[in-house]
Amino acid sequence: MDITWDLFVNALLSGLLLGGFYAATAVGITIAFGMLDIANIAHPAFMMLGAFLAYYFNTWLGVDPLIVTLVVMPFAFLLGRCVYKLYYQAFERRSDESLQGLAFFFGVLFIVEVGLLLVFGVDYRFVTAPYIGPSIGMGPISVPMRMVVPLLVGVGLVISVQVFLSRTFMGRAILAVAQDREALRLVGVDPIWIKEIAFGIALATAVAAGALLIIIQPVEPSVGRDFIGRVFAICVLGGMTSLGGTVLASAIVGVAESFTSTFAGPSWAPAVSFGLLIITLAIRPSGIFGR
Repeated sequence: MDITWDLFVNALLSGLLLGGFYAATAVGITIAFGMLDIANIAHPAFMMLGAFLAYYFNTWLGVDPLIVTLVVMPFAFLLGRCVYKLYYQAFERRSDESLQGLAFFFGVLFIVEVGLLLVFGVDYRFVTAPYIGPSIGMGPISVPMRMVVPLLVGVGLVISVQVFLSRTFMGRAILAVAQDREALRLVGVDPIWIKEIAFGIALATAVAAGALLIIIQPVEPSVGRDFIGRVFAICVLGGMTSLGGTVLASAIVGVAESFTSTFAGPSWAPAVSFGLLIITLAIRPSGIFGR
């Protein structure tokens, strides 16, 4: 094949693989920001927490990062519930959810990041697993397994959350609290408790995404800042409350960044998310699947 065509195909495939990982990073923001109206800018910091937990257990105990993910997600769920309780008592209960609530999550972000810096330092850390090094070769196309595994896990995570939201009473209550909190009270369900559960799920998915991130690349505590704008852009582009829209928006952002890195240079790739966000807000503020 022609060299330019080879680059095009590889860039497209890399972008789709990256989009699968982005879906895992953004599903928690879709829940917290899109459904609960909580601008959790500390979301990427909890991704870093998940990444370093995966690093710790992989380095000292030899546990596969994916297994670490399954073990720590229930604890991350409980941590998320505690964070929401603190947020509710300090801000939401007093209907003070704007700038002060945003400052709360800024504080959480820095506390988590500084804590990781104190424990692990500023050096880049990585994990080892049988699927990190090998690639699948298909002629001129090379598919790294370290990208395939996060794609499969990320899509599986989104599907699991979607099934939970659509097939269970708790999931339907989460969707209901996103639309009309007072109507939920009328059927005897406490919307604050529902939001607490939903925020716990959102934080658990953030920790899982961090474990996938360290499979893809080495990390250090401040790497999470690169994802703050990206995950919110994906959430808005997808339509705020739509997990299907989140997956599609993640694929669009992943492909756009991959093509930008390949043909214009990696330094331009981070601007893609913000560019797509601006275009979306200008043309369709409700997002792809927004109503």
